[in-house]
Amino acid sequence: QVHVVESGGGLVQPGGSLRLSCVASSGSMFSINAMGWYRQAPGKQRELVAQSGGSTFLADSVKGRFTISRDSAKNTVYLQMNSLKPDDTAVYTCSAQGKRYSETYWTNYWGQGTQVTVSS
Repeated sequence: QVHVVESGGGLVQPGGSLRLSCVASSGSMFSINAMGWYRQAPGKQRELVAQSGGSTFLADSVKGRFTISRDSAKNTVYLQMNSLKPDDTAVYTCSAQGKRYSETYWTNYWGQGTQVTVSS
């Protein structure tokens, strides 16, 4: 089992910044692969915002404003969000791909999500 916990959401004015953190903890017989951030705004589908794995992915809507970084030794991933817009308002959820050493396939584990609200 992999336990995923996010932190760092909140209310910020347009143009402001926030930094989200996500820690994936697991037993000694697990390995963690890609970690990433999804978001879902009211009435919209969940979308992948950023991911750090073999390569780095950033959604077009956040390129130039958001940065994803990772401390693999700590199974921690960060999302630095700058120049925030009201359209960035959403619940941001962290995911981590994990598996036991004996398993073949990766499983996505999810955090509870953290609310980010961009409003004046």
